[in-house]
Amino acid sequence: MRDLPLVSDPNLITGIEHAEDAGVYKLSPELALVQTVDFFTPTVDDPYTFGQIAATNALNDVYAMGGKPLTAMNIVCFPVKEMDIGILRDVLRGGLDKMREAGVLLVGGHSVEDSEIKYGLSVTGVIHPDKVLFNRGAVAGDSLILTKPLGTGILSTAAKSGEIDPQQLREAIDSMTRLNKKAAELIMENGSIHACTDITGFGFLGHASEMVEGSTVGLRINSAAVPLFNGLQKLVEEGFVPGGLYRNKEFRIAQIETADIFPSWLLDVFFDPQTAGGLFFSLPAELAASLVGKMHSAGIGAAAIVGEVVADHPGRIFVY
Repeated sequence: MRDLPLVSDPNLITGIEHAEDAGVYKLSPELALVQTVDFFTPTVDDPYTFGQIAATNALNDVYAMGGKPLTAMNIVCFPVKEMDIGILRDVLRGGLDKMREAGVLLVGGHSVEDSEIKYGLSVTGVIHPDKVLFNRGAVAGDSLILTKPLGTGILSTAAKSGEIDPQQLREAIDSMTRLNKKAAELIMENGSIHACTDITGFGFLGHASEMVEGSTVGLRINSAAVPLFNGLQKLVEEGFVPGGLYRNKEFRIAQIETADIFPSWLLDVFFDPQTAGGLFFSLPAELAASLVGKMHSAGIGAAAIVGEVVADHPGRIFVY
C-alpha cells in the first residue's frame, strides 16, 4: 500500500496515506462522507454471532473517525455447494441486527462463490469536515484512554481448539459485538480529542505506533492500567497465539521499549490482533478522568486511562 501512487484532491480530507480507519471526502463546508470496508473469515463457530461481530467491526471504523454511519452494503463470500444456505441466512441476520442497533440502513451488497465463508460491510457515514478525528495529532501532556479490553485474538484462537473457558468466550463475544457508538458519542460531546483510532488487526501497540510514527511525540503506556480479558497469560504460554500477532510484533517492535522487567506474554497480548476492539484516543489530561467516569456511567466499564503522550522519545512507545 505504501508504494501506491496517491492522487490528490482538494476535497479529500484523508485517504490511504496515513493508515486512517476510514476515508473522508468533503461534499460541502458542512458535510463530508466517511467510507470504509471490512470483511473476514469467521472468528466464532455460531453464524449469527459471526455476523454480529463482522458488522460491528466494520461500523466501528466510522465511529473511530468521529462519524455517524448511515448506510451499508453486505460483502459475502460463500461456498454454496458445500455449506447449508441457512448458515448464510444466520450470518446476514446477525449483521442486520447490528446495523439496526446502529441506526444504519442496509442498501444492497454483493456475493461471490468461494471456498470459505467471509462476511463484512462497506459502510458510508457522515461528519462535519472540521470535526474529523485522525489517528495522529496527539499533544505532549495528553492522557490516553482505551475503551475495551485486549485479547480477542488469543481467545478466538483458543476457542477454535476448544481450549477456552465458556465464560471467557462469552466475555470476548460480548466485547466483539458491542458497538463503539456510545463511546464515540461521548468523545464527540467532549470536543477536545486530539487523536483517535480503534484497536483492530494491528493490535494495541501496532495502532498506538501509527499514532506517533514520524511525529514529535511519543507514548508512555502503563501496562497495569490496560484492560485485559482474564486468563490470557495461561493461553499465551500454552501457545494459543494467532499468526497475525507475530507479524504485528515483527513490524513494530523497533518502535517499542519496555521496562527492564516486563513479561513476554504481556507484550504478546499488546500485539494481539483484535476484532471489533475499543477506541484508543488522546485528550488533555485534565479532561480524562471526567470522560472515563461518563463512560463508566454509560456502561463502558472497561474504559481506562492507560498512559500519556510525551515529548522525550518522539515516534516511540515506552511500556512499563
